[in-house]
Amino acid sequence: MKSNFNKYPIIEIQGHTCTTGWENIAKALQKGTSKIIAIECYPGVLLEEIITSVQEWLSPERIFNTTEAMKSEDEITEMVEKYVTDDPVFGYITPLELEDYFDPSKVAVLQKSIDHSNGCTVIIGPGASLIYSKSDLSVYADMPRWEIQMRYRSNTACNLGRTNYTDSVSYQYKHAYFVDWRVCDRYKKRILKSCQFVLDTTLPHHPKMIGVQALLEALQKTVKRPFRVVPFFDPGPWGGQWLKEVCDLDRSRPNYAWGFDCVPEENSLLLGFGDQVVEIPAINLVFFQPEALLGKQVYEGFGDEFPIRFDFLDTMEGGNLSLQVHPLKEYIKEKFGMSYTQDESYYMLDAKDDAFVYLGLKENINPERMMEDLTAAQHDNIPFDTEEYVQKWPVRKHDHVSIPAGTVHCSGADSVVLEISATPYIFTFKLWDWGRMGLDGKPRPISLKHGNNVIQWDRTTSWVKENILNLTESVAEGDGWREERTGLDALSFIETRRHWFTKKVIHHTEGVVNVLNLVEGHEVIVESPDHRFEPYVIHYAETFIVPADIGAYTIMPYGESAGKECVTIKASIRRDMIAEKVLN
Repeated sequence: MKSNFNKYPIIEIQGHTCTTGWENIAKALQKGTSKIIAIECYPGVLLEEIITSVQEWLSPERIFNTTEAMKSEDEITEMVEKYVTDDPVFGYITPLELEDYFDPSKVAVLQKSIDHSNGCTVIIGPGASLIYSKSDLSVYADMPRWEIQMRYRSNTACNLGRTNYTDSVSYQYKHAYFVDWRVCDRYKKRILKSCQFVLDTTLPHHPKMIGVQALLEALQKTVKRPFRVVPFFDPGPWGGQWLKEVCDLDRSRPNYAWGFDCVPEENSLLLGFGDQVVEIPAINLVFFQPEALLGKQVYEGFGDEFPIRFDFLDTMEGGNLSLQVHPLKEYIKEKFGMSYTQDESYYMLDAKDDAFVYLGLKENINPERMMEDLTAAQHDNIPFDTEEYVQKWPVRKHDHVSIPAGTVHCSGADSVVLEISATPYIFTFKLWDWGRMGLDGKPRPISLKHGNNVIQWDRTTSWVKENILNLTESVAEGDGWREERTGLDALSFIETRRHWFTKKVIHHTEGVVNVLNLVEGHEVIVESPDHRFEPYVIHYAETFIVPADIGAYTIMPYGESAGKECVTIKASIRRDMIAEKVLN
């Protein structure tokens, strides 16, 4: 059947307009009596494009680049060193603020120059309002994290306060994840509402601008309806061919390994204003509508973070993932500054007859010998005999296995996993990568020391079978539907429910955010019993978010699926686990 997967879901916003092109944006900024204009820029925004365009179309007397007032690059490198660390993958969440990046003496010189400017003056860059708090007009140029990563790969973006355009992408990403994005998100939350406009420069040389009030109202409208974020897809050394067909991706690419269909920290939101579409970071919705989106109790427990992640792992006609383990809660907090860890589960969206997962350790293995063999595999290129130490389990389509932190695991070839997990998604300690190279031709980093510190050696075959292997419990059933609880490990704060249905099913958020995926069926329709939102059609494999404030909603087979059996998997936060998993 032809793919109906929507790669560009747009949230239509009525009652506001969008200004496009630098010439028209300049005209909009010239209205009124604004003498001093501040253009705040998130890291990854192409400063030179903005500076050049402002010079051409606004013709100000002076343009000041905020980077001129920052500390020297050597000083900034030294300041962030303990948070970036020398680990090839991991750092430590920084408490730094954007103010820490500026040199007070340089700021004073810049302020004096601005005070003595007579004509139109424009301050451009991160911290424009820190440099000069008395600007007449302020604009915030935002940037989604996924686009920033694309710019790292093309050597067109650098880290905050740095000029490291040609550093490795893995280093730039780590630097941004632990430092830049933390610093600039804190600042964004402080100052965005005081700006007058938001600037979208995600597509170079095609800028779009909306009012901040338009953005805030758009976010308010978004949390009153189910919605999707913009998925993104990436190849990998073990990637497969399934996503190409189901999600209608570029067939000329060698493979797609990952499909990130619900990672609001890095995904975008597309907001439709008439015939124009504005792209913003989806995390803005979490920052500025946290309680309506997450629910009061989830917001109190996790803060303004989105704690559930849905993504695809495609190994169909590909290879095994790396053998890996995730950190325990205490370990991730102590070593990396994260408040909760990466408990996860594998929902088998599709699987060939010989599909399998590695999960848990075999009985009575010798931990010291296993680590010695893993070390030899890493340093001496001696293949690691995975099946001597790790239990291999056959899996079928719709199986659901839980993977609490500390459990050794690996998804095998010829399957498609819908990974449902907590959000700290980079904290994978690779133990063995089958002796292969990454797409860059270099070995992928192995984290044996971290792995050895967190492996739970008592999670053996018998423990896995009893506690986390495809445990399913019937919850309820009615006319044309049945509900099951899946992924039943007692250690995870994520609850998952599966519904099989040929007729309408009633759901309720119960005051916490719901994340769902249509894992079987061509399409379904999501509706409000009291008409709070317009009916919303979801297609096969699409992930969608139902904000906590929605309350009741229904899902029913639709279109070509009418009268046929469809299946959804739904994830939410177990409210009884929030304090135990996060706050303690």
